Amino acid sequence: MPGEPTGGGDHMGVESFEQWREALGRSRAAEMTSAHAGAFKATVRHARMGPVATIGTSFPSLHVKRTAPMIRRCDDEVYHVTMLTAGLGIVSGSSSAPTQRLSAGQMHLVASSEAYESRFWTAPDIGPEAPAVEGIGLDLPMSLLPVSPRRIRQLVGRALPTEQGVGSILAAFLLALDRQMLALRPADSGHLGTMAVDLLATFVTRELDNESVLPQETRLRTMLHEVRFFVRQHLHDPELTPSTIAAAHHVSLSYLHRSFTHDSGTTLAAFIRRQRLQKAYHDLADPSLRALPIHVIAARCGLVQAPTFTRAFKAVYGISPSDHRREASAQQARPYGQGE
Repeated sequence: MPGEPTGGGDHMGVESFEQWREALGRSRAAEMTSAHAGAFKATVRHARMGPVATIGTSFPSLHVKRTAPMIRRCDDEVYHVTMLTAGLGIVSGSSSAPTQRLSAGQMHLVASSEAYESRFWTAPDIGPEAPAVEGIGLDLPMSLLPVSPRRIRQLVGRALPTEQGVGSILAAFLLALDRQMLALRPADSGHLGTMAVDLLATFVTRELDNESVLPQETRLRTMLHEVRFFVRQHLHDPELTPSTIAAAHHVSLSYLHRSFTHDSGTTLAAFIRRQRLQKAYHDLADPSLRALPIHVIAARCGLVQAPTFTRAFKAVYGISPSDHRREASAQQARPYGQGE
């Protein structure tokens, strides 16, 4: 597993292929070659979240191969999950397994206990000055996933979709982690690592069509992650209520109420209301939305009753929506560096 630090993150530029192999070799004992080894410029971003590590990378091209003799010599029993965000790839679980194409937005999983091979290169329509291949990954001990390694072996070397369901939530989570990697605090790291493992475990078991193998606690936490994600994606819908959310997630309303309140310390209805008000607060300060009337901004956040919206906004932020917009506009118009 990549070393140091716990909480927070680091970022390094790589000026040679040897430097790259040294950086990646801390977590991946595999053969690495590149057609661009003579002029290899890359970046590596890394943060640790308890026993889980997240890694963001960009590089020109890469060929990675882990063989059976390597496994016999050393096996740290680690899973590596990578989402390709730019470029193309070919992945295979072994030399005898059929290769699969990997495109931006897809994930693939490999295990240190299984032979695998992968190649990555720049998409043909990308200019020579653009970033070549980019990806975001998770490294975690195999023991953390509550699924038999024998079953997960079916997924090694496969291109895994992220367009919908838990896959899309996991993809959004990885993207957010990568954006905020350097700002992570040690106090956040353990909780985020648990979230990453829960989402990955649910994603893997759904790909295996065997979600029942997950412990009840993991399934509950994942369901609550899905609920929060669902709320943020549907704030514009005035019909978004705890009842519709319970129906969308195939659970009873009483179970959802009880579980959400116990986990969050607040009701689901209060969470929806606060998320809507937070979105309205940010949208009202957005210069690109200045031409939209306040009642339209509110409606876009699912708050269709103007008087009710104004009262709730002022109760939370201590200022009316119109005054907030006016103050934000004045602040943005003030020359850079000028005080109050």
